[in-house]
Amino acid sequence: MNFLKISKIEKENEFVKTFYFSFSLNSKPGQFVMLWIPGIDQKPFSIAHDDGQTFGLTIFKRGALTEKLFEMNAGDRVGISGPYGTFFTVQPNTHYIMIAGGYGAAPLGFLAEKVTKEKNVKIDFIAGARSAENLLFEERLLKIPNLTLHITTDDGSKGHKGYVTDLLSNIINVDSCKNLVVTCGPELMQKKVIDCCNQYNVDCEVSIERYMKCGIGVCGQCAVDDLGICMCTEGPVVKRELANKIIEFGKYYRDKAGEKIFF
Repeated sequence: MNFLKISKIEKENEFVKTFYFSFSLNSKPGQFVMLWIPGIDQKPFSIAHDDGQTFGLTIFKRGALTEKLFEMNAGDRVGISGPYGTFFTVQPNTHYIMIAGGYGAAPLGFLAEKVTKEKNVKIDFIAGARSAENLLFEERLLKIPNLTLHITTDDGSKGHKGYVTDLLSNIINVDSCKNLVVTCGPELMQKKVIDCCNQYNVDCEVSIERYMKCGIGVCGQCAVDDLGICMCTEGPVVKRELANKIIEFGKYYRDKAGEKIFF
């Protein structure tokens, strides 16, 4: 555990801020850290930016820990451990189809910046949100070479009116090179993505969020039915074949007491 100073804070929208730390984390896209505020709580957060010298966490304000974090300023310290977990594939000669729902854009934005450095890579990035004001990283994504941005909003205030999955089958069909679909966001959205990839037999990697307490596979809090694997060590990023074996995926998750919460 390192107690790190917040070096910079950027407001993304009314409920989301990105907290930057001048520290060499050396993480990979899809991994997470555990953030601890003494006397409050410890929670996992996906890494949204890492250039080798600075890393950033894009955080949605929800719950006691994030409410306290949103009161902090540059120069304040928090506990950080990690990086933990599995990560998205970075490879050349690939057509990446990135599907981000809400703040799922955080790790996928990091991934897009990594893969664009590989040879013969193109990216179709589908970003979805409830409305235009809830979209994340639009300007950041538009700066990435070889990336085509597709926007969807539930209310039609920007881009396609509807869901990110409305666009997926067309993007898969029109391309003849190797496709890799990667997705992060609400689980019901991700389940539809997996179903589509199963239909077309397309490789897919999905980041599965579960309640995590330790981050290192000791407590078993994030174990999934019925494989029993922990998402903090065997995940959060898993391939399509493994996601298909997790019977709770897209159906329910467990709260901190272990009770099933159905979607």
